[in-house]
Amino acid sequence: MSPEQERLQKENEELKRQLRELKSAGHAAAETGPPKLWRPSAITIWSIFLVATVLIFVAFLSGYIPLLKRRAVIASDTHEQERALPRVEVIEVRRASDKSELELPGNIQAITEAPILARADGYILRRMVDIGDRVKAGQTLAEIEAPEMEEQVRQSKANLQLAQAAVDQALANYQQGKTDTELARVTAERWKSLAGRGVVSRQENDQYQAQYQSHAAGLDSLEKAIGVQRSNVAAAQANLARIERMQSYLLVKAPFSGVITLRNVDVGALVNSGSTLLFRIAQTGTLRTYLNVPQAQSSSVRLGQTARLSVANLPGRQFAGAVARTANALDPASRTLLVEVHVPNPEGALLPGMYARVDLVSARANAPLLIPSDALIARGTGTEVAVVRQDHTVHLQKIEVGRDYGDRLEVISGLKDGDMIVPNPGDVVREGLEVQSVPVAEKATQK
Repeated sequence: MSPEQERLQKENEELKRQLRELKSAGHAAAETGPPKLWRPSAITIWSIFLVATVLIFVAFLSGYIPLLKRRAVIASDTHEQERALPRVEVIEVRRASDKSELELPGNIQAITEAPILARADGYILRRMVDIGDRVKAGQTLAEIEAPEMEEQVRQSKANLQLAQAAVDQALANYQQGKTDTELARVTAERWKSLAGRGVVSRQENDQYQAQYQSHAAGLDSLEKAIGVQRSNVAAAQANLARIERMQSYLLVKAPFSGVITLRNVDVGALVNSGSTLLFRIAQTGTLRTYLNVPQAQSSSVRLGQTARLSVANLPGRQFAGAVARTANALDPASRTLLVEVHVPNPEGALLPGMYARVDLVSARANAPLLIPSDALIARGTGTEVAVVRQDHTVHLQKIEVGRDYGDRLEVISGLKDGDMIVPNPGDVVREGLEVQSVPVAEKATQK
């Protein structure tokens, strides 16, 4: 037999022996009866008590020690928070845009507006237009009836005819006088020749010489009379032309294209020359807006500068215009510069008399610094802002404020680009306070 087979045979025999012992033990236990109960000794009880006490103490220590550590950490954190620097919000000072926008109130007016008065006395015979009507230059607006003017025209024509007849009469007299003068001259020369030969006496010669001188003087008088009569004709013609021109004023015409903004008369109304207002006409194709620029910004206004207009009744719409002219002088009462802005109005959306907001846009080389208006600290010593320096300390810096935009302020002096300021300083912020700065943009991102 091999060793392996011998080992297996020995194990089988050992198992059989153990099985026989177990059977014999079971028979013995059945014959002797039930087993007795086990009672622990005093040593065992004390040992169990000591073990339980140790376990309880270990459990107590394992829970209490972390609690003490946690309390220590909380106390340390509380102490650190008490000793921590106050946190303040800061913003960086920046410059404004390179384009300056100045917003001012303006008054819109028609670029050309004129009252139309009566130029002739009479009654309104017909009225062709009313308020709101658009008219063209030379269009008839109304017709005035004046019957007495026809009589004046006829009388002026008659006076002109009389003056012309007087000129003709003067010319005829002049021709007659010229003939008589020529005859007197010939006669005087004959008698002078006869007197020189001694045929006639000297007295008779002198008489004919005097007659010739008289006729010559009368001829000069007749020539001047012709000039006077011609002047009368010119005066009569001028008077007739004046009356005829006055007669043309019976037709009231528009001086330029525009819109009728006022109608003050109706058919049958009596009108007087030079005093009765008939209509008011305005040219609205291009409007002009007047605004007063403060002295501080007057130097930035120039001719041709771009402007944008907006009106309250047309929200969302802007109208482009340009500076047409300025007064080139400040009003001593208000210290403002009067500026006129022309605005094209082809659609007629803008009306004369409107109130508008005008934005004047101009490029600027040195843009001003801007800060929030709530960052300003107003005190009796002047205006200040809270600046957080590089060493995280607060410095109350005095500044000079320029233009006020409502929520923003221009800073003329006292700050530089890149300074960090506290936007809304409270009573905690004071000179020399060490703080922990939190940029507003960073805080917003964390939120």
